[in-house]
Amino acid sequence: MAFHLRFNFDVPPVFQGYFLDSLPAVFIFYSVCFYVFGLYRGLWRFASLPDLKRIVRAIAFGALLMVSFALLAHPSIIIPRSVLFIHPMLLVIMMGGSRFLYRSWKERRLFNNVAAQGKPVIVIGVEDSSLNLIKELSKSPEWRVVAMIDPSKKLVGREIMHTKVEGGLEDIPQIAERYGSLHCMIAMPGSRHEKRRAAVEAARQVEGMEVLTLPAMSDLISGRISLSQIRKIDVEDLLGRDVVQLDTHGLSQMLAYKVVLVSGAAGSIGSELCRQILSFHPTQLICLDISEYALYTLQQEFSQLVTDTELVYLVADVKNQARIQRILAEHHPDVVLHAGAYKHVPMMEHFNVVEALQNNAYGTYQMASACQQVGVPTFVLVSTDKAVNPTNVMGASKRLAELICQGLQHGAKQSVTRFITVRFGNVLGSSGSVIPKFREQIAQGGPITITHPDITRYFMSIPEAAQLVLQAATMGNGGEVFVLDMGTPVKIVDLARDMITLSGLQAQDIQIAFTGLRPGEKLYEELLADDENTLPTSHEKLRIARARSADHDWLQALLSWLQQTPTMSDAQIKKDLQRWVEEYQPDPRPAPEVFTRGSALTLGTLPSPSQQIH
Repeated sequence: MAFHLRFNFDVPPVFQGYFLDSLPAVFIFYSVCFYVFGLYRGLWRFASLPDLKRIVRAIAFGALLMVSFALLAHPSIIIPRSVLFIHPMLLVIMMGGSRFLYRSWKERRLFNNVAAQGKPVIVIGVEDSSLNLIKELSKSPEWRVVAMIDPSKKLVGREIMHTKVEGGLEDIPQIAERYGSLHCMIAMPGSRHEKRRAAVEAARQVEGMEVLTLPAMSDLISGRISLSQIRKIDVEDLLGRDVVQLDTHGLSQMLAYKVVLVSGAAGSIGSELCRQILSFHPTQLICLDISEYALYTLQQEFSQLVTDTELVYLVADVKNQARIQRILAEHHPDVVLHAGAYKHVPMMEHFNVVEALQNNAYGTYQMASACQQVGVPTFVLVSTDKAVNPTNVMGASKRLAELICQGLQHGAKQSVTRFITVRFGNVLGSSGSVIPKFREQIAQGGPITITHPDITRYFMSIPEAAQLVLQAATMGNGGEVFVLDMGTPVKIVDLARDMITLSGLQAQDIQIAFTGLRPGEKLYEELLADDENTLPTSHEKLRIARARSADHDWLQALLSWLQQTPTMSDAQIKKDLQRWVEEYQPDPRPAPEVFTRGSALTLGTLPSPSQQIH
């Protein structure tokens, strides 16, 4: 074809001979190039831009060989220079075009007729993920994309992949009625959570509309969207938060090729810390927990991973001084993250007061002081917002843990250990949180039990909490109490109503019962005490609390008192706690009575019928 174009479809006989003489070299050179560049391995049905790039590279390399052959190897064979340029261009057009035409024909034949019978669906969002989603949906017999929604309205009226952008969020009811669609998919993983929530709220205005979504960017491992990643909208999406921007260079310097120990490693936060740490390739990760079964579960999960990190699983009690010292002396960790604690407020408030103090406060001292003795460079205490103006023993015990770390930091004349405290609120889906409990109650038909109609809490996802804990560890100089940006507090009753509607039910289908505040529970949690203020840091989601500190003498007196608590009554311990934690205001309600019926032991009092159903 190149010869014909060069000579206006009238090739002189002499050049016909040159053409035939050069044809074997053309077959050999290009066949070798096509094989080397992998053109024979691809499937035409899935041809895409990477295949076109391979075609261009293979043809360009083959053309260079042909030029070299024509000019150097056989100068007696005359090939017009224009043919040497026309020939590779024709090859690119014919090879690329044939693949494109075949893929178009195949997809139209296999998918379009079937997809036309699928359920009409509206796609909300105009991002790269939206385009990938439409490609996937066009191949599915279950779905048929009928319209797109642009929340910004900038592309209204335009067409994307033969799908028209019909309007903005407020137009969803009319568009859904026009196409008879009761399904919409939110494809906005790169947008802020406020925009995603607005899209969900707009879609939920349509009665019977089922809202599906793609995972947030932090959950997407690959850039390619697949139908398996589409799921129903969940309460975590409504409470979702923006993607955390991490100082990966600083985290890599702190964790890569280092030995890291996580206490409470099998818990919600501890296990996520381990997952995040593994991505930075430490030499050794020591997972320490008091629960044998929980640690076994973590081991089974990590056994499925391919990692170059040595994983060590240790069952140990942080209160066991000899055991902790021996572990630290044997492994010499560079970073210790102390996430082990008793955290269930009502459980620790009565009958378990001593254990709360021994584990949360005295256990922190044993771990932190042992780290200081062996010279661990970085110790991070995972604290809680319940340590601020605590009204319960759990919060007071965690505030003591914070003060213990500060006392060790300021009391030692020469300490190589940086003691850093990170304080945050509730995490979504953690063990003991309300969301799994509400799901179970909805599945049982209700009622959903809430302690008070006005109770509010801060919420954060487990991965975000773990990421910010690690980020704070790279920034602290020692003695700081970092406070995480927890966003806007959420009313628990609103959370329950959202979960009811997201389950496909109406608000009146599931009753909400108010049972009264539990022992030690507050209506709202604070992140800063009344006499504290904060200083900004280089990270927008981290601030430093200027909290009351402790010195060496105070710490020694506290330790003497903690050693005496096992012989003291709960009432006496709570009274003394007000001396050690000045901001502690204990719950004035008495402990529930303990009474027996037959052989059964029952703790607590039952709410009255009026309290059960409000």
